[in-house]
Amino acid sequence: MTPQPTSPARPTVTVASCQIAPRVGRVEENRRRIRAAIEEAAGRGANIVVLPELANSGYVFETADELLSVAEPLDGETIREWETLAARLGLVIVSGFAELGADGRAYNSAVLVDETGLRASYRKAHLWDGEKTWGFTPGDARPPVVDTPYGRIGVMICYDLEFPEWVRLVALDGAELLCGPVNWPLYPRPEDERPGEIVRIQADAAVNRMFVAVADRTGTERGQDWLGGSVIVDADGYPVTPLRLGEEAIVTATLQLAEARCKAISEHNDVHADRRPGLYAHRGTKQP
Repeated sequence: MTPQPTSPARPTVTVASCQIAPRVGRVEENRRRIRAAIEEAAGRGANIVVLPELANSGYVFETADELLSVAEPLDGETIREWETLAARLGLVIVSGFAELGADGRAYNSAVLVDETGLRASYRKAHLWDGEKTWGFTPGDARPPVVDTPYGRIGVMICYDLEFPEWVRLVALDGAELLCGPVNWPLYPRPEDERPGEIVRIQADAAVNRMFVAVADRTGTERGQDWLGGSVIVDADGYPVTPLRLGEEAIVTATLQLAEARCKAISEHNDVHADRRPGLYAHRGTKQP
């Protein structure tokens, strides 16, 4: 287990989750939409801006060739523009994008950039549904946790957030805020029930005493409707932003990320110190 950071508590930071509607294949249009959302979030006082999964490219591809035609390298135009915006506006930006790897393969990826440039990139490890047939290659690296001027930030993508073992990794690495670019399909749910995806995000936050900020997309793309469930959740697992289901919107919250360093939930309980990993092994496999 990685020791928690011991630097002095930072002042509050404002986090924005930008719920936009990318269009599949329309990279230039998507860049304009992303740029406008980032600038609006900065104008509202945001320090950390989160954008959806595959924000540069759209999501519902028809062929591997179509995906490869819009995928970009890490030093491509989209990431360079985000670096420029982060430097000009004094931001941390976390966003998903379709990555063209040096190996010629496509990855469902995310980056974290700040005023100094690209700080981390991550390739989605758990591919969802059509991603397995459209030509995406799954990543195999641990999700990053990055020290930024505003706190320790972890990054993962959409379906990754539904694997408690994966989320626990960034928590044990000292993440105070987990940023998740997502594309959540709209599925039926019981009347008056909160979407299950959001319930699981609340659980991720609560069981790790860690803030979580998710940026979802909205709109309809090639017949697929999207939830539009962007949310920011506090370290107790409670949403601190209103749900704007199905709308284009920017939701913001001002947080004291240092609160996530305390894992105590009672006088005698600590959600990390109370763990007993030796009991969790299955068939001789050690669990994190």
